[in-house]
Amino acid sequence: MQIAIVLFDQFTALDAVGPYQTLGPLPGAETVFVAAEEGPVKDDTGNLALVATRTFADVTRPDIVVVPGGPDVPVDNPVLRDWLRAVDTTTTWTTSVCTGSVLLAAAGLLEGRSATTHWLWMDKIEQYGVRPTGERVVFDGKYVTAAGVSSGIDMGLTLAGKIAGDDHAQVVQLMTEYDPQPPYDAGSPEKAPAHLVEMMRGL
Repeated sequence: MQIAIVLFDQFTALDAVGPYQTLGPLPGAETVFVAAEEGPVKDDTGNLALVATRTFADVTRPDIVVVPGGPDVPVDNPVLRDWLRAVDTTTTWTTSVCTGSVLLAAAGLLEGRSATTHWLWMDKIEQYGVRPTGERVVFDGKYVTAAGVSSGIDMGLTLAGKIAGDDHAQVVQLMTEYDPQPPYDAGSPEKAPAHLVEMMRGL
């Protein structure tokens, strides 16, 4: 089973690393980071890079595709769009985290489907004919979308459970000690102080 995690300039690191940690332990999995060219790809801070070990041309039939997001996802990149369309014809699961769903939508893969994304980008996916939902992880057929950044961990665990069973997914959760106890209850626009939500919308 090949898991292909897409990299592009200014991706958000945790969008890629969360699924990498939670899906990577699947039995028989080969996880590859794939980009237009091999080599380091910088994240949205410019201070961290992940290394693409394969090019799009090298990876033609992955079983699982994971598309991370970022603050400025390259929806107009024809090479990435064409690759997503091509590999989607044979994937078992096509997934995204955060604004990665906007890339899937721009490639025409989510039209008429329910999907989620970062709460600030809901209107963007709707423009592509997607039915946006505020759920943290959304399954619609073989398409699995996760909301903002940290939800990629939840998506990876949920999908791992569907593929390898609940015990496997719980072992991964236990090994990563994924036991969220955040110091603040401000992780969604419904819970965060209203002035902070408005500040973020203004940005």
